[in-house]
Amino acid sequence: MAVNAKKIAVYVLVVFALYVIITDPSKAADYVQIGFEGISDAAKAIGDFMTWLADGAQ
Repeated sequence: MAVNAKKIAVYVLVVFALYVIITDPSKAADYVQIGFEGISDAAKAIGDFMTWLADGAQ
């Protein structure tokens, strides 16, 4: 039962993404940019944390 729900959720997500891309490409590009900025910020935070640890956590 959980597998079917997972497949349905993925299908709905793909259909929604395609709908947004087709109906408003500029807004879809904004969403992608926001996503990449979030990933970049998270990677920078992890890097800062690892640097802090390597410096002796002071």
